[in-house]
Amino acid sequence: MILPILHRPHVVSLLLVGIFFLAPSLCRSAHGTEPHEYMLSNGMKVLLVEVPKAPVVTVQIWYKVGSRNELMGRAGLSHMLEHMMFKGTAKYPKGAFSRLIRKNGGVDNAFTGQDFTAYFENIAADRVGLALELEADRMQGLALDSQEFQAERDVVKEERRLRTEDDPQSALVEILFAQAFISHPYHWPVIGWFSDLDAMSLEDLQRHYDTFYSPNNATLIVVGDIKAETLIQTIKAFFEPIPRGPSPHLSIPHEPPQRGERRFVLKREAQVPFVMMGFHVPNYASEDAYALSLLETLLSKGKSSRLYQSLVYDQKLALSVGADYNPLQADPGLFYCYALVKPGTKPDAAEEALHREIVRLQQELPTDLELQRAKNQLEAAHIFEQDSNFRRAMLLGEAETVGAGWRWGQHFLDRIRAVTPQDIQRVAKRYLTVDNRTVGLLIPTPPLEQSSSSAVLTPRRS
Repeated sequence: MILPILHRPHVVSLLLVGIFFLAPSLCRSAHGTEPHEYMLSNGMKVLLVEVPKAPVVTVQIWYKVGSRNELMGRAGLSHMLEHMMFKGTAKYPKGAFSRLIRKNGGVDNAFTGQDFTAYFENIAADRVGLALELEADRMQGLALDSQEFQAERDVVKEERRLRTEDDPQSALVEILFAQAFISHPYHWPVIGWFSDLDAMSLEDLQRHYDTFYSPNNATLIVVGDIKAETLIQTIKAFFEPIPRGPSPHLSIPHEPPQRGERRFVLKREAQVPFVMMGFHVPNYASEDAYALSLLETLLSKGKSSRLYQSLVYDQKLALSVGADYNPLQADPGLFYCYALVKPGTKPDAAEEALHREIVRLQQELPTDLELQRAKNQLEAAHIFEQDSNFRRAMLLGEAETVGAGWRWGQHFLDRIRAVTPQDIQRVAKRYLTVDNRTVGLLIPTPPLEQSSSSAVLTPRRS
């Protein structure tokens, strides 16, 4: 998947290979506590989870808006608005939000993804009211200033330079999604393109804010040392006075089936080649999501995984390898695998090795031991995540925001345990096909052969 952009909003590194969201965890904690669910009169959903083991809480508010909800020519609008949400209101001017949270011993941050924009505060339990008041204030009272917008747009453009223009692997990921998705807005990057950022106006931001930043388009989650029956009264006092907003009904273009392999070559200055393969796959709405989650684990998790054993350990073709699949997306996304090619090795050789491992899955059933190891890895991730208030709230928020519903995670492990070797082979045959794949190769060029401001995208025939 494309990972969310996380910041306060300052520039931070974005890991485009690896996993920001681990596989969805159980909604019950180690203490057996389930979320208390409420619906406010203005349509805002509230999930409260009582975890009294330490006097801290995480407060998260998830808006159902991401790059998926943007229009062509305005890619990056959701991320840009996330930046502007820290620019203040009439009650709390610029800088006051984060300053108050820090003054009270907390931290705040935000992130934007393809399907959502979310804000959070991690703070002492007895200061939870402060975080709630601040979030309620900027849900309805954001002050959008032209001068601040101009300055912040330059900040976002610098983020893009650091994360994509100056990062060859990230650039390849961006092009892979642009090539794999022709009609659907997963085509464009969360951070946007320079031309779209330049064309963006304050009126665009105001329209986006008025359309999507309303209580009936949001989910508030608080996990930590709280009493739900008491805290819900505080939440109602802060949020119920905010009027219900419009119900956004954007028509999202459907991505037609891919009917042939797509390939591209990116030539630019880089240290080593990089190979990626992306395949269109279903999201949480399909029963195949569970087998695909295990397929990803079997291929790429740990040094005992198939890709590591084959490409890194045995054949010594790659420095690192991986795969990624996130079922929690609003629309069907990509299953992709990659290899960071070893110096002196031809990228075609690494690509062929990736392909051979996929074919092996299609032709040979994984062993019971191998599949059980993958199931154990997923289950272990679930158990360890129960100790994190923040991670638990994120998983609830992501599942609720993309449409799966927060209860989706309650049955995840049961479904994972039921997956058979035949299921793994079936989804590999169905989705990881040549006609359904997009292949990208990063070919390094010497510094003198390429200007610092451009990259060459060359169509390539199979």
